[in-house]
Amino acid sequence: MESYALLIAATLNAGTVLAIASLGLLINEKAGIVNLGAEGMMLCAAIAGFATVVHTGSDVMGFLAGMGAGALMAAIFGGLVIWLNTNQYATGLALSLFGAGFSAFAGISYVQEKIPERPSFAVPYLSDIPLLGSALFRQHPLVYLTVAFALALIWWLYRTRSGLILRSVGESPESAHALGYPVRLIRLGAVVLGGALCGLAGAYISVIYTPLWVEGMVAGKGWIALALTTFATWRPARVLLGAYLFGGVTMLQFHLQGIGVEVPSQFLTMLPYVATIVVLALISRNPRWIRINMPASIGKPFYPGS
Repeated sequence: MESYALLIAATLNAGTVLAIASLGLLINEKAGIVNLGAEGMMLCAAIAGFATVVHTGSDVMGFLAGMGAGALMAAIFGGLVIWLNTNQYATGLALSLFGAGFSAFAGISYVQEKIPERPSFAVPYLSDIPLLGSALFRQHPLVYLTVAFALALIWWLYRTRSGLILRSVGESPESAHALGYPVRLIRLGAVVLGGALCGLAGAYISVIYTPLWVEGMVAGKGWIALALTTFATWRPARVLLGAYLFGGVTMLQFHLQGIGVEVPSQFLTMLPYVATIVVLALISRNPRWIRINMPASIGKPFYPGS
């Protein structure tokens, strides 16, 4: 039973990375912007966060550095696609490729570096509950904050005026512009916030999840986060559920190896990506369901003068 408790704990840890990044990308797409640069932003944020912790010893500073790196890259992306009307998909791919190359270059001197020992976290009293305590209540505080943020995002998007404005920009930017809302600035704000969250996810990987730096350590999590927004049909609660589902699939490979299941390691490693493809294939069988939930103007440029 203890092994299953460890599997649940590892699932929450792995799912948190995907949840943070996916919620950021969801905010982007609710405003009508598709950012395929998540992988590159997360990589740059991972090295920024790790390097900051190496020099300062502060996890908080590392998280802030990661968020800053993600927000900066997202702001550049936003300037290109929102004001210069470059193609969102091509610009996002370019950002991802740039992030992969730049992080590898910037991280050369940090490959052998070590950061201070991570403190252990536990919720008083609850962490002492047999099995359940070790599974649920000995996580990093950011795990619980991510759940709280997802709940707050649901309330904000569907219960507040500003959330309604953001969704209206993603549905019909022309109508929002006609009502006097600064569509470009709203989209830029959404893109920067989404980038900051992707940056936080990247920093979490290098500071908490696997406290080290190696080239390409994000290992496709940015692409899975992008797929999750579609899997969740742009609903924050489903994003959270999907993130933990994919986190569980990722951790299952190590659990199976630990209990002696004789399956080729290459097959286990590809499980998360196979699961992503299968889920997207199943969802695509019902295009009407996607159309109902998808922001109507997602991926489409907006020209204020037209």
